[in-house]
Amino acid sequence: MKKTGHIITNVAPGSIGEELELEPGDTLLTIDGNEIEDIFDYGYLTGGESFVMVVEKQNGEEWELEIESGGEDLGLSFENGLMSEYRSCRNKCIFCFIDQMPPGMRDTLYFKDDDSRLSFLQGNYVTLTNMSDKDIDRIIRFHLAPINISVQTMNPALRCRMLSNRFAGEALKKIDRLYEAGIEMNGQIVLCKGVNDGAELEYSIERLSAFAPHMRSVSVVPVGISKYREGLYPLESFTKEEAGQVIDLIEAWQKRLYEAHGLHFIHASDEWYLLAGRGLPEEERYDGYIQLENGVGMLRLLWEEFMDGLLKGEDDGQAEELSIATGELAAPHLETLMRALGAVFKGRRVHVYPIRNDFFGEHITVAGLITGRDLIAQLKGKRLGSRLLLPAAMFKSGEELFLDDVTRADVEQALQIPVNIVKSSGYDLLKAVLDPASAGHQTAEHGAYELE
Repeated sequence: MKKTGHIITNVAPGSIGEELELEPGDTLLTIDGNEIEDIFDYGYLTGGESFVMVVEKQNGEEWELEIESGGEDLGLSFENGLMSEYRSCRNKCIFCFIDQMPPGMRDTLYFKDDDSRLSFLQGNYVTLTNMSDKDIDRIIRFHLAPINISVQTMNPALRCRMLSNRFAGEALKKIDRLYEAGIEMNGQIVLCKGVNDGAELEYSIERLSAFAPHMRSVSVVPVGISKYREGLYPLESFTKEEAGQVIDLIEAWQKRLYEAHGLHFIHASDEWYLLAGRGLPEEERYDGYIQLENGVGMLRLLWEEFMDGLLKGEDDGQAEELSIATGELAAPHLETLMRALGAVFKGRRVHVYPIRNDFFGEHITVAGLITGRDLIAQLKGKRLGSRLLLPAAMFKSGEELFLDDVTRADVEQALQIPVNIVKSSGYDLLKAVLDPASAGHQTAEHGAYELE
C-alpha cells in the first residue's frame, strides 16, 4: 500500500532535486522523521543547512537522502500548491461578493477561501475565524509575515453580526497574539453604509492603531454591490457626500498616526476619492503602496509610472489610432493620461472606452469584473483603430478568459480587431500604446495590484 505523502509533479532543471535524481511521480514521505502537513512545514524543515528526506520512488523503492542544501530551494513542486486541502470560509458575511454572483458561472468563482496560508503565499485576506491556536503557534514559530487580516470592525458583537459567525468577535483576540510575537500584519475594512461606518469606523481605527507598527496598514474599501442581492442583507451604496466624510475621517487619523508612528497607517481606497470627486493623495501618503491589492494607490502609482516614462520619451514620428477599454472607475484617469501622451507623441490617437457593467449592475465599476459579453456589446460599432488594449485584470490570471468564459479570441473575432493584454504598471501601459510588438508579448499574469 502506498504510504501517505506528497506527490512530486515537477523537478526544476539544474536544481538540487534533479541532482538527487528525484522525478515527477515520486512521493515525499518525511523530513527528519516528520510527516509534512503543508507547504510551510516543508519550507521550514528544508530551510536548514542539512536534513534527511525519505522519498518513495515510483517503483516502490524507499530512498533515504542525506541532503546538505545550505537552505537552498530543492526545486520541487507538488500535486497541491499548499501540500494540503484549501480551507473554505465558514462565515456568511453580509457583504460577501460571491453570494452576489449569478448562477451558471465556472465552479472556481463560487469557492470562498479563508485560508491563512494563502495570505502569505498570495496576499489573500483572512478573517481569523478559520484558524486554531495551533495555526497561530505555527505562524509565530515559523515567523511568517505579513498576514493580511479582513477585520471589518473591532466591535466584537458587530463583527459577529457582519460575519454571521458567533465566534467572529472572539477571533479578534488572535491579533493580540500576533502583535505580541512581533508578526507584521495588514488589515482591511469593507465599509457598509449604516453598519460599520461613522462612529464604528472611528472606533475600529483607534483600536487597530494600537497594534502599530506591527500592524503596518489598514485599508478601507466600499462594499461592492451587484444586482444579484435577492434575499441578502439590504445594503446601499455611498453617496458623493458620504464618500467625502469617509475620506475626511481617514485623513484626520492619518495625520495623527504619522506623527506617532511615521506611518499614515489607515488608507482610503481610490474609489472613495473618485466617488467624492477629489484628487488622489500624493505618493508619499501611501507608505510605499502597501495596500495596492485593495485598490489603495493603484491610480496614483499608474500615474507616477506612466508620467515618469512619458517625460523620458520624445516623439518618434509614428502614427496610430487605437483604443483602450476599462471599467468606469478608471476611465477618466486613463483619458487624462492619453491626453498627456498625445501632447508628446502627436501621431498617436487613443480612444478610451468605459465599459458599463450590465452583467453585475451599475454599482460595479472596476475593470476586473468586466465580462466579455459586456465588452463586445458596448464596443461593437465603435471607432477602435488598429488594435484594442485591455487590462490583464479583466482576465483569469494566467489565462485569456473573462469571468463569463468568453476568451480573448472570441472578442477579437466579434470585434474584428487584434486585442493586446496590458499588465498593470504605468510603464507597461505606456509601452503597450507606443510599441505594438511589445504589447503582443504581455500576458494575463496578474501583477501585485490587479487583484482587487
